[in-house]
Amino acid sequence: MTDETIQVGPRLRALRQQRGATLRDLADETGISVSTLSRLESGQRRPTLEQLLPLARAHRVSLDELVDAPATGDPRVQLRAVRRHGRTFLPLTRRPGGLQAYKMVMPPEPDAVTDLRTHEGYEWVYVLSGRLRLLLGDRDLVLGPGEVVEFDTRTPHWVGNPGPQPTEVLALFGPQGERMHVR
Repeated sequence: MTDETIQVGPRLRALRQQRGATLRDLADETGISVSTLSRLESGQRRPTLEQLLPLARAHRVSLDELVDAPATGDPRVQLRAVRRHGRTFLPLTRRPGGLQAYKMVMPPEPDAVTDLRTHEGYEWVYVLSGRLRLLLGDRDLVLGPGEVVEFDTRTPHWVGNPGPQPTEVLALFGPQGERMHVR
């Protein structure tokens, strides 16, 4: 084994732990067995490209970052859209852990079920275009372009697009909020 390969195991474990994910969570996301993931993280098994690609995707890092390849000097963030619950999330940050920034595009959903949820974390949302409806505790707010909200996600909340056109927002999520919304 090369020194670079040996370093991948601890990096895999650190990335998973920063996300607060379990080996089972990662196995479900990548299709790689829990036992194989454990051996990869401990350095007992050498990762293949077929394993590294889904792991990099799951951890939202480039393959180069995962294997600690030398930096190319290009600071641009490569946007790779994620679709969840009919919404499109474009990551605007690329470092694991800590706050993550996303551009979200939400289709009109005037008849959406407004199921209030709670989770650990804090959110900040800036409306770029369209309208955003926020149910926060017993408050019902509709925001337009240029308006901003920030709130503790332990307060029951729901965010949606009351229509009639798509809504675009910039959102900052802590690690718990990112798991709740994007993964």
